Amino acid sequence: GGVESMSRAPFVMGKATSAFSRQAEMFDTTIGWRFVNPLMAQQFGTDSMPETAENVAELLKISREDQDSFALRSQQRTAKAQSSGILAEEIVPVVLKNKKGVVTEIQHDE
Repeated sequence: GGVESMSRAPFVMGKATSAFSRQAEMFDTTIGWRFVNPLMAQQFGTDSMPETAENVAELLKISREDQDSFALRSQQRTAKAQSSGILAEEIVPVVLKNKKGVVTEIQHDE
């Protein structure tokens, strides 16, 4: 499931309303909802996360430059926290073994 599944199968055919129906709808699911429930759409909308981000930025007048500055500052703070050991107890190493028995240990978050 999840994002990876959607990237492999960006189109979905809705369930037929009757046997041998030729009215099947196709949905582009590259971004957004697969099957929109009209009641949920009416109450909450159906914007994807990227669309929501764009809408919020426009509503609050947040420029792209401000977004980029915030993202850079966030990445810099994360790097500083990781290098100083502040997050050492919060990032747990993950050990993986493949089919051939080769062990890989991931110790650092990206």
